[in-house]
Amino acid sequence: MFSTRILLALEMIKFEHSVFALPFALTGALLAIRDGGYSMGMVAPKLAWIALAMVAARSAAMAFNRLADADIDARNPRTRMRHLPTGTLTRGFSWTFVGVACLVFLFAARELNSLCLRLAPATLVLLFFYSFTKRLTAFSHLVLGFCLGIAPAAAWIAIQGKLDLRILWLTAAVTFWTAGFDIIYACQDYEFDGAEGLFSIPRRLGIPRALTVARGLHILMVLCLAALVRDLHLGVLAMAGIGAIIALLAYEHSLVKPHDFSRVDAAFFTMNGYVSVLFFFFWAADIFLLKPA
Repeated sequence: MFSTRILLALEMIKFEHSVFALPFALTGALLAIRDGGYSMGMVAPKLAWIALAMVAARSAAMAFNRLADADIDARNPRTRMRHLPTGTLTRGFSWTFVGVACLVFLFAARELNSLCLRLAPATLVLLFFYSFTKRLTAFSHLVLGFCLGIAPAAAWIAIQGKLDLRILWLTAAVTFWTAGFDIIYACQDYEFDGAEGLFSIPRRLGIPRALTVARGLHILMVLCLAALVRDLHLGVLAMAGIGAIIALLAYEHSLVKPHDFSRVDAAFFTMNGYVSVLFFFFWAADIFLLKPA
């Protein structure tokens, strides 16, 4: 049935993991609203279009990634049971899913403003390009991070119709955060990546040093968030949110050891979901409850 295949497609792209980037995108939008002095009534429809655009873009990118990696996934013991290698979903249906998600994204971008629409095709090119980077460079983790990191800057553009360079602190923060946890996740495929000739920081540096790099990237995330608090004159609740993120990231790193990845799912999925949601909770509270200094 068609509905069953849709559910399988959402399962294939791990639709629930939209929670990783969506709170940061919405935070970018709220910061733009605060900076521009808009009322929520003026921009509420835009928030819905921003959410739709972000989810559609991620869905297209994830489905494309599964298509691009189908042959690799079939050879990897960790991923060989995914939907395309097992034939649970066909390539034809998956390509259709990608196409529909792209159209939804473009439509949402058009509803936001003309600049968003002009930037939308380049955004899709970037998102699709990521799927090939692990064949080219060990810095693929940073490319993935940037793909998520552009979400808050795009949301700012959606609200104000222009880019403010200050929001790029949040783009950098999300880039470093994502790259850090992606390095942790990639440690699981250290041996497979070496055998297949694929690139990653763990393969390049070894697992212990890769985990050190991941910690360093998460420190950079925190520093970027602190810079954004300074430049946008945020308050104590935003700083408390940074404190919560530090605690969660410290716990995340404690779950993973160079020779023990039995708790990597908790580190990757659970803790990073908490990071994004709690970040949004604290920063949204700061934006709504505290006046700029």
